Amino acid sequence: MTAADRAAIEAGTPGEVLMERAGAAVADAICARFRPQPTVVLCGPGNNGGDGYVVARLLKARGWPAEVRALADPATDDARAMAARWEGPVRALDGEAVQGLVVDALFGAGLARPLDGVALAVAQRLAARPDKVVAIDVPSGLPGDTGQPQGQAVQAALTVTFHARKPAHVLEPGRSLCGEVVVADIGLGETPSRLSENGAELWLHRFPWPTAASHKHERGRLIVVSGDAWSTGAARLASRAGLRIGAGLVTVLSPSEALASNASHLEAVMLRPFDTDAELEQAAADVDAAVIGPAAGVDEGTLLNVLALARTGAALVLDADAITVFRDDPEELFSVLDRDDVLTPHPGEFERLFPGLMKGSPERVTAAREAARRAGAVVLLKGADTVVAAPDGRAAVNVNGSPWLATAGSGDVLAGFIGGLVAQGMESFEAACAGAWIHAEAAELFGPGLISEDLPGLAPAVLRRLYEERLG
Repeated sequence: MTAADRAAIEAGTPGEVLMERAGAAVADAICARFRPQPTVVLCGPGNNGGDGYVVARLLKARGWPAEVRALADPATDDARAMAARWEGPVRALDGEAVQGLVVDALFGAGLARPLDGVALAVAQRLAARPDKVVAIDVPSGLPGDTGQPQGQAVQAALTVTFHARKPAHVLEPGRSLCGEVVVADIGLGETPSRLSENGAELWLHRFPWPTAASHKHERGRLIVVSGDAWSTGAARLASRAGLRIGAGLVTVLSPSEALASNASHLEAVMLRPFDTDAELEQAAADVDAAVIGPAAGVDEGTLLNVLALARTGAALVLDADAITVFRDDPEELFSVLDRDDVLTPHPGEFERLFPGLMKGSPERVTAAREAARRAGAVVLLKGADTVVAAPDGRAAVNVNGSPWLATAGSGDVLAGFIGGLVAQGMESFEAACAGAWIHAEAAELFGPGLISEDLPGLAPAVLRRLYEERLG
């Protein structure tokens, strides 16, 4: 953002103009969501405080009873200019309770130290009433680059930021501290970034829709490896997900002992037996993608099966047990992966493959990127703020996570969605992003009471919406 601001100013847009635009965007967002009421704007010494003076002036001009309380005198030229345009009184901010609607313009995304003194006291008081707090850029005390406050931070119902979301807006716990996030365009222009907000605009142009001439073999051949006779449901969930997401042919490769269990539950999904890793390799010789791990078992058989699939050339989606089984020698797994493969660990599985990496990283994006680099494959790190990272440094953060996905088997469905998209020829990073987004959207369609068996059947409604967006 510093570079974007500088570039805009060097291109001829004065800093004061950018500050006026930012303050106007905040005032507009407030007026769209709240009725006129007593409003206190808390202004810090930097440019965030300068934005606050603009907000106070514009709200007052619209008939709002607005007042300013300053933590310190303005310390930048632009902030001083905005403070001079405020015609009302400026009271010193103290630790007393603040009534009415509060606009937090104390500190912006660049703060890299804990709040202290009066700012800390105010943040602690506001924590009891976040529904009446609007933050400019980020809630004060929340570092924009990490989303990890070093102590107390302000919690807001609405955060208005500029140009693009920052990591703090999408990574927990920052995401929860921000409330609703509005991104305002203040005319900064394009700025290149290898970190994206995961949404349809990132991958919809590459989605593998069929044409009138398509047939099932062209739409991708996906296999899913089943567990033993007592652990077959997870593979069926993944296989149905792969079929619903569009793969033309989906086959569950099943140990012979589990054939009867699988056969009694499968219809459009095909079934084929195997009993050794050599037989698995032969059965998977001509497929486009393979999912292995859901209820596969943490044993030597699963390890050998992963290595066998890696020899076929199929793109692999490795989940659950297929990740954990390599905990004693992650390099053995990394040595057989390539850039088309996808790992889908939750935080515990991530720690088994990449011990200490999460704890030693400033936030999840850095950890996932480094994991993808080490593994030489796409890594999808699950969570409320799911991160997808590619070996080349690209990363995306999911912002539509759903609490209803906290149910057994939902990860198996996600693996199937990703596998089905990869089988259709979608690039693996984009397939992982699309699979995660569709997964969450499907869960939100159902809401309370969702179980994982519901998810594959919810995908068509999401796909229909995406297809219509593509057309119009």
